[in-house]
Amino acid sequence: MTASTPTSADALARLATVIESRKPGRGGDPNASYVARLLHQGPDAFLKKIGEEATEVVMAAKDADHGGDKAKLVGEVADLWFHSMIALAHYGLAPADVIAELERREGTSGIEEKALRKALNRASTEGQKT
Repeated sequence: MTASTPTSADALARLATVIESRKPGRGGDPNASYVARLLHQGPDAFLKKIGEEATEVVMAAKDADHGGDKAKLVGEVADLWFHSMIALAHYGLAPADVIAELERREGTSGIEEKALRKALNRASTEGQKT
C-alpha cells in the first residue's frame, strides 16, 4: 500500500472529524444536522440509538443465517459504528482509541484476555472494600 492509498482508518478518521465539527460547542446546528441533534440531546439520545442499532445488527445477522441479504447486515453494522462514533466523540474519544485497543489485544487469546479483565476487575473490587 502506498502512502497515498486511503485506508479504513482514514475513512473512520474523516467521519470522526465531521462528527467533531457537529458538536454543539463547535457550532453544530441541531436543526440542520442529525449528529448535532443527537449530541445536543445528550447521552440518552445517542445511547438509545446504539441500543436500537445493536438490536438491528442481531436481527440482520439472524436473517442472514436464514438466507437473508448479507448486505443488510453490513448496513446495520455501519449504523451501529456510526452511532458508536457519536458516543466516542461525546466522551472525547476517537476511532483511533478503539483501533489502539484492538491492536493492544492483537495476538492475545480472547479467552485469556477476558480472564485477565475479570481478574483485574475482581482485584479492583476487593481493593475498594479494604
